[in-house]
Amino acid sequence: MKDTNPEKADFTDNLAIQTMNLTRKYGLQTAVDHINLQVSYGKIFGLLGPNGAGKSTTIKMLTTILDPSSGTATVAGFNVVDEPAQVRRRIGYVPQMLSADGALTGSENLMLSAKLFRMPRAERAARIIEALQFMGLENSANKLVKTYSGGMIRRLELAQAMLHHPTILFLDEPTIGLDPMAKKLVWDRLLDLRRGYNMTVLLTTHDMEEADQLCDELAILHEGKVAIVGRPNDLKLTISPMATLDDVFAHCCGVMITEGGNYRDVRQTRSTVTRLG
Repeated sequence: MKDTNPEKADFTDNLAIQTMNLTRKYGLQTAVDHINLQVSYGKIFGLLGPNGAGKSTTIKMLTTILDPSSGTATVAGFNVVDEPAQVRRRIGYVPQMLSADGALTGSENLMLSAKLFRMPRAERAARIIEALQFMGLENSANKLVKTYSGGMIRRLELAQAMLHHPTILFLDEPTIGLDPMAKKLVWDRLLDLRRGYNMTVLLTTHDMEEADQLCDELAILHEGKVAIVGRPNDLKLTISPMATLDDVFAHCCGVMITEGGNYRDVRQTRSTVTRLG
């Protein structure tokens, strides 16, 4: 287990993601406060925390959408401020907000992504077929996305994000609003991505079971700071042999996490979560 002291961090060159004192301020408000994180290649790393803890802001800085106010971060070996284009070439990103176009078919959404990624024309068809098959969507490829279930939409968005075979995949609340069966399908695909593509995944979640099942390591954020970081089982043992991640979270943050379809339901749920931060 890594040292759970969030103030300690070594900045090295062989990690998929690393931050040193990464900070983001909005005026007088500090959303992310000097966080130090290290994520090894080929691992699934979770960011947990209540709304407003800084999870989405952290991902937006790591994916070059937001510039840090101070501190440093590298992704796939490239500085997010000095080399943003290099970072973007090596990552996939699935935001909280709905990114699939309901007026297009699954295949059309993937073709649009292929063009945005500037994928060579000769490779597009094969990559799209590969992604659809990997996510179990080949039989729905020619259906409008607005007819998809919530779980199918999320798998399509994962297919979009993995189309160019990124080194690191960023997922902001990947299963929010999904029923248990749909969640399990998404979990299985994420584990398959790590096994089949050796892909590094950083995800945010409110779901303690999700974090426990998926994450090799996780960090709990509280009021913009890293409260604790480590492997799920090790963190539970810091409380008691019978503790759950809910217990760890309550110990670190003083609160418990709770959270709640079709295309319209998914869009509404993600919009609400995004407004809440």
